[in-house]
Amino acid sequence: MEILTYTSRNEMGIAAASMVADKVRDLQQSKPLIYMMFAAAPSQLDFLDAFVQEELNWKGIIAFHMDEYIGLPESHPASFRNFLNRHLFGKVEFGAVHLINGDSSDAQMEAERYAALLEAHPPDIICLGIGENTHLAFNDPHVADFNDPVLVKRVDLDLACRQQQVNDGCFKQMNEVPEYALTVTLPGLYRGQFLYCMVPGKNKAKAVYQTMMQEISPIFPSTLLRMHPQVVLFLDEQSATLLPSK
Repeated sequence: MEILTYTSRNEMGIAAASMVADKVRDLQQSKPLIYMMFAAAPSQLDFLDAFVQEELNWKGIIAFHMDEYIGLPESHPASFRNFLNRHLFGKVEFGAVHLINGDSSDAQMEAERYAALLEAHPPDIICLGIGENTHLAFNDPHVADFNDPVLVKRVDLDLACRQQQVNDGCFKQMNEVPEYALTVTLPGLYRGQFLYCMVPGKNKAKAVYQTMMQEISPIFPSTLLRMHPQVVLFLDEQSATLLPSK
């Protein structure tokens, strides 16, 4: 894993956007379409704001995202579809955008539908973050499975995950945070060819330390990143504070 640390989250976001854009251009030299997956979280804002400023063949990109609350309408400000439409999909013209429908009357059927899309189009590039409890997407420690047999599944969210949504300002209080979601699983994320992980802020310092220093285990889902052959971890000074200087 390559670890890059910047003085501010804005500097981190600009650097990450530049590196991801360079990889897009590189892949598009040999592929008519590339497939990208994006995380939806405030931690990704600096990256997304810089990424949409890049000059790219956006119509040559097919976009996915990695999780969505069950039962939260797309019109809700905290919906991940809403977030990505505001900060990414509504600002540049992708070739296609595939969204997880958290409003579906049958969550299992929706999980299977989205999994089939990912099976047909494995992501070339995944842009993700790490949760305060080390989750990747909504794979919290109690539901994380390095050998999950499916690519998308319904999960219940643990208290630490739901509290993070309040800490991030997405909801005013815990009882507003949905208890269930659909998420791309850890094997679904691991299938990405190139992973770019943006993790700024002091609230993420413990999770960054655990990601790098704990034993690789689903107890700390983000430790899976250390097994992947192509990962770049972007930090700012605040999120890197607990890491050994070496």
